[in-house]
Amino acid sequence: MSTTILKKRILIPGRVTEMTLDAPEIAAKAKPGNFVILRVAEDGERFPLTIADADAGKGTITIVYLVLGKSTAILDSLGEGDAVLDLCGPLGRATDIHKVGTVICVGGGTGIAAMHHIAKGHAQAGNKVVSIIGARSADLLLFEEELSKFSHEVLIATDDGSKGQKGFVTQVLKERLESDPEVKEVVAVGPVPMMRAVAEVTRPFGVKTVVSLNSIMVDGIGMCGACRVRVDDSIRFACVDGPEFDAHKVDFGELMMRLGSYVPQEKQSYKCYCECHGKES
Repeated sequence: MSTTILKKRILIPGRVTEMTLDAPEIAAKAKPGNFVILRVAEDGERFPLTIADADAGKGTITIVYLVLGKSTAILDSLGEGDAVLDLCGPLGRATDIHKVGTVICVGGGTGIAAMHHIAKGHAQAGNKVVSIIGARSADLLLFEEELSKFSHEVLIATDDGSKGQKGFVTQVLKERLESDPEVKEVVAVGPVPMMRAVAEVTRPFGVKTVVSLNSIMVDGIGMCGACRVRVDDSIRFACVDGPEFDAHKVDFGELMMRLGSYVPQEKQSYKCYCECHGKES
């Protein structure tokens, strides 16, 4: 079905955009961890984006995307009042959320938006939520204000030290785990190297750790096989078996190799699109 863009907000100029879509049927069923599939042109590809928020009362969902290739560039050319050609969802397995106590939610890059919906779900379940977010610099941080509305704490790390602690989210996470024995679960969403590092930090503490492998998904329905991942020595598909898995059982080495499979084609497609539309690639 098509859907109307109700609100468009530039989070990082030329890089990251937030859109609120009119999607009452999806909003009524969407849960943290779910994603949608979009198509923005008749001859365009289907591509998945994680739901960053949903409001069943208003009938809206929020998506956040990084303008990285042709499809997201076309999506970004649309404005408020325009229609997204096709929208399907909610898809994927929802986050397994129960009242457990203290939960740390770690987000990096655009993964912070996906982490936001999960952190909100934990807060609504009655958990104490500590959100840790990171970016290269303060101007690249996302959803700090939104997370502060329900998180008990929002801790920040920036590579250059322009805000919060200088360094990576993993250092902030390690320090918190060392000082807080009540942490029952850690959720991480962001770049694969970050999620792998989070898994290694939490492993010695024996804390349940969940990662979202949404970045490797392509068609979103398990048909293309591109999102194959090895979890606990078994082959799983991120889009239908996940996108969330036990971080301590994911083969991150194989995942990172597979993640780069289509990078050359994606870059070429984006370059051609930019050349045809007079944009910088």
